[in-house]
Amino acid sequence: MDVELRQLRCLVAIVDEGGFTDAAIALGVSQAAVSRTLASLERTLGVRLLRRTSREVAPTPTGLRVLAQARRVLGEVEGLVRTATSGHAGLRIGYAWSAVGRHTSAFQRRWAREHPETDLHLVRVNSTTAGLAEGTCDLAVVRRALDERRFEQVVVGRERRLCALGADDPLARRRSVRLAELADRVLLIDRRTGTTTADLWPPDARPDTEETHDVDDWLTVIAGGRAVGLTAESTAHQYPRPGVVYRPVRDAEPIAVRVAWWRDDPHPATGAVVALLGELYRDA
Repeated sequence: MDVELRQLRCLVAIVDEGGFTDAAIALGVSQAAVSRTLASLERTLGVRLLRRTSREVAPTPTGLRVLAQARRVLGEVEGLVRTATSGHAGLRIGYAWSAVGRHTSAFQRRWAREHPETDLHLVRVNSTTAGLAEGTCDLAVVRRALDERRFEQVVVGRERRLCALGADDPLARRRSVRLAELADRVLLIDRRTGTTTADLWPPDARPDTEETHDVDDWLTVIAGGRAVGLTAESTAHQYPRPGVVYRPVRDAEPIAVRVAWWRDDPHPATGAVVALLGELYRDA
């Protein structure tokens, strides 16, 4: 069974671009070529990967699994090419919203000084695994536990949970807030990557929730006073925003910061990353 990289790139492009026409533009080929390439991949694997209707193109359940593996394979090939052409080993660390907050700059500078043989790249990927499952990174900084069957993970530090409020909110004049004081507010959450759910409140006193999928949108809505948010302390350091203030939540548990990697494929620099981040969080 021969699966080619061009077939995997074609599958990923169709899903990412939302259809065959835009995938053809992104790949620089004809739409007919995209259709033929996908068909050849489906024949090779013996399964249907995409459902095609007049309105949309969507992965089948099998297609979703193949898509995740395809992203990983393509990411590893890109890393291989970078390593071969640059003469340096590469290390990509994914994160969803805020990397390691106030430690981000120190981590980058110390890594460059102490490990010059390994080029570090921080990659923002707003997905549940911060790019691990997609093959976009070698390690990921995450703030909730991942699937332990596929990934190894270790806690390197803990961060306070903060409330983000509009600057003119009455609670913004306080030094800290309590969860009960937010129960009558609209809570803006990211179910894919966030650490905040209505389960932080008792069942009979939970706030209404709205969803967002991007930190900039989250901040914009909060600055407008329509909702509030709960987040890790790192967000406040990485995303100061006019019109938004952050206040500690006194009765909320801190958030564990984890480094995660593929159980069957750890990067050689994994131990050094865990050690350095652990030291930065402990010293703070």
